[in-house]
Amino acid sequence: MTTAIADASTLPACAIAVMAKASRPGQTKTRLAPPLSYEEAANLNTSFLKDVVANIVRAAQAASIGAYVAYGPPGSERFFRDTLGAEVGLIEAWLGNFGDCLFFAIDVLLARGHGAACVLNADSPSLPHDRLVEMAAVLAEPGDRAVIGPAEDGGYYVLGLKTPHRRLFEDIAWSTDAVCAQTLERAAEIGLPVHILPAWYDVDDAMSLRRLCGELFAGDGGGGFGAAEHSRALLAQMIGTAALNERLHSAKAG
Repeated sequence: MTTAIADASTLPACAIAVMAKASRPGQTKTRLAPPLSYEEAANLNTSFLKDVVANIVRAAQAASIGAYVAYGPPGSERFFRDTLGAEVGLIEAWLGNFGDCLFFAIDVLLARGHGAACVLNADSPSLPHDRLVEMAAVLAEPGDRAVIGPAEDGGYYVLGLKTPHRRLFEDIAWSTDAVCAQTLERAAEIGLPVHILPAWYDVDDAMSLRRLCGELFAGDGGGGFGAAEHSRALLAQMIGTAALNERLHSAKAG
């Protein structure tokens, strides 16, 4: 159910909702276990979430952006409120498939009165915040349009809309390398212009976790990535006390 706000004049023009699951050992970021334990993976999920929301807040200093989390499972609101504070809007989005969750979050945000609504993954803690600023600027231009940020694995890390186009979420092979391409096909079907942001990567397995550590601690990638301060602090602690580098190396060798 969606509820419109009567006076939207004080709302940020662009709303960005992080698609997130509450951090629960054995249920969150399980593809990182091993090399992480289930508890470590859940803790890393929390750090990622904090960093992704921090990116939105930083982007909001340069553009009219509001931060939300579209969360699940039901009953986990307290986790997100305790983790993120009262200034981040919460939307429970736990439906039959991932496409339904994405569309629901966008539909709710547009119904509340935002001029544009975006869904952002919770797996890219080092995403440069200027991607979000660019997206908000493009969506502020006249005329209907979409903005998409392709993920290197074939999905997308962000999708922004000005109108709730249901077709963009239909007939999509979710969790495959065809998601972004199929979404662009759906946009072409309905004649919707799409602005494409530079690609970025998700951290969802040992290889991408090694890449994140390389960025944060070894300077790999030549800069151009976000600070990811919460993830940096947690990973540094794990490297120092839980032999994370050795485990990542063993996972690579395996």
